[in-house]
Amino acid sequence: MMVMLPCLVLALLCLLQAEAEIPVQPDFDTEKFAGTWHVVAAASNCSVFLKMKDGMKSSIAAISFTPEGNLAMNLVWPMPDKCQKFELLFQRSGQAGHYVAAEEKRDMRVMQTDYSHYAIVHQLQHNEQGTSAALQLLMREQDLSAELLQKFKELLPSVGLTQDMLTIMLKSSECQA
Repeated sequence: MMVMLPCLVLALLCLLQAEAEIPVQPDFDTEKFAGTWHVVAAASNCSVFLKMKDGMKSSIAAISFTPEGNLAMNLVWPMPDKCQKFELLFQRSGQAGHYVAAEEKRDMRVMQTDYSHYAIVHQLQHNEQGTSAALQLLMREQDLSAELLQKFKELLPSVGLTQDMLTIMLKSSECQA
């Protein structure tokens, strides 16, 4: 047990350092970011995601901001037999574009966006199985260009993810936000 404790502390320190190194969109503008986004590509080391990734369809995220500056996300995800709806509320952190959800132990950062076409969002989630990371490519429309996909793929190693963890979502119009 005494040998494991330093290892756990070291792992925690590495995790905290990795979180701190994830960049956030400079001068993040909540008004421009609000609205409807399609999740068209994602990569994650989460075991549940990895089991399901090959059949995943594009989901819709409706994003708004509260008067306090918190991010509200209504997510509609097409499942084989129904449309699964999620409502998430992320509290703003000290940095614009960085949000946390204490209940779900989730950290979300908008790494890049041009507001009108795409956004790249990084999430960390901590649970009893450990920490999982995800990178999502959000688009205002479902059409994905080769250049944008390449840009997304190039970011994977910088957040500790690999190409085999990536899925390009099938286009879907089954579920609406």
